[in-house]
Amino acid sequence: MQPWQNVDWLLFLLPATLTVFASIVIWSTQINLGSTVFGLNHLMLGLIGLVIALLIARYRYEELIQWQWVIYAATNLSLLAVMLFGVVGLGAQRWIPIAGFNVQPSEFAKLGLIITLAALLRDREASTLFGVIKALVITVIPWGLVFLQPDLGTSLVFGAITLGMLYWGNANPGWLALLLSPIVSAIMFHLSIPIWLGWCALMGVIAWSTLPWQLFSTIAATALNLVSGKLGQLFWGLLKEYQKNRLTLFLDPDKDPLGGGYHLIQSRIAIGAGQLWGRGLYEGTQTQLNFIPEQHTDFIFSAVGEEWGFIGAIALLVLFWLICLRLIVIAQNAKDNFGSLLAIGVLSMIIFQVMVNISMTIGLAPITGIPLPWMSYGRSALLTNFIAIGLVESVANHRHRLRFTD
Repeated sequence: MQPWQNVDWLLFLLPATLTVFASIVIWSTQINLGSTVFGLNHLMLGLIGLVIALLIARYRYEELIQWQWVIYAATNLSLLAVMLFGVVGLGAQRWIPIAGFNVQPSEFAKLGLIITLAALLRDREASTLFGVIKALVITVIPWGLVFLQPDLGTSLVFGAITLGMLYWGNANPGWLALLLSPIVSAIMFHLSIPIWLGWCALMGVIAWSTLPWQLFSTIAATALNLVSGKLGQLFWGLLKEYQKNRLTLFLDPDKDPLGGGYHLIQSRIAIGAGQLWGRGLYEGTQTQLNFIPEQHTDFIFSAVGEEWGFIGAIALLVLFWLICLRLIVIAQNAKDNFGSLLAIGVLSMIIFQVMVNISMTIGLAPITGIPLPWMSYGRSALLTNFIAIGLVESVANHRHRLRFTD
């Protein structure tokens, strides 16, 4: 039997296409700075990542189950090592120097969390309240280590992965709503008191209908949301002014056009200037004159919008949509729950990063350090995404094969 007989070749082709396209866009953002190394590095590392993904697809993903706790321990130890020996850059301690390169363990930790949760939830543990609690306990340790770096963007990705896998693992949707409710309550408290009170009451109803010890659960859920609204106000008061601006300036970046709002203003100008067909490669004024800092990383979508226009941006979104569609198909056709959950974990990771990254470049979300998969320059992130595809391709490749034991 051929080693790659049942792989999804389209799922290999789509990320490879994104990587080649990203190399061209990255090259364009750096050419006027006299540097083309980033585009070449991205292309070469993408090729290495693709080879790694092909190799991973050959091996049975089920073997990872027996290594789940080793992988989980290695994940947490790597994140702890960052706090002890990590390199500081851009105001955060996120990298470990290895063989002359700065490696970001929090990127690979996403895969460690996906594998661990998939192994835990494969027996439909998420359908029980105790199983959900176990999944949350497993998540909170790496999440906390990443949050303390500080890396808010990656910690949010951890949350998205956990919620997506719990939902696919048959967790009660009401439980997931209750998990998110304190955050929603804190936000609604600042927007509208009547809506906030209605939300608190709704959470009480959900607790009554989905949790044991109905009276106690209802009171506890309602009280938690009432307290969360007030605590949100308290914590907001403890934030420094620049921290508040980072969270709110996306609503009105013109309040600080040369400071916290600068990135977003320039990004929106670039995307708008692209119009329908774009200004053309190497022709975007915002891109070529370096108006947008770090444009080859988190703000790569603004370069796409300016030089490739609305058509280019839509084509990029279609590629991401096709990747997500293939991941869902593989999850549905997997031969076991472990493989299905692996695919959904990767889907949750990718779709959340795409939505948040693009939203922040057009002013629909606060600016966070979340890269655009396969597009943003970053060695660790690019390798992580290809390894993730390799894991899912292993699920697809072995979906019709029985596992033989001695």
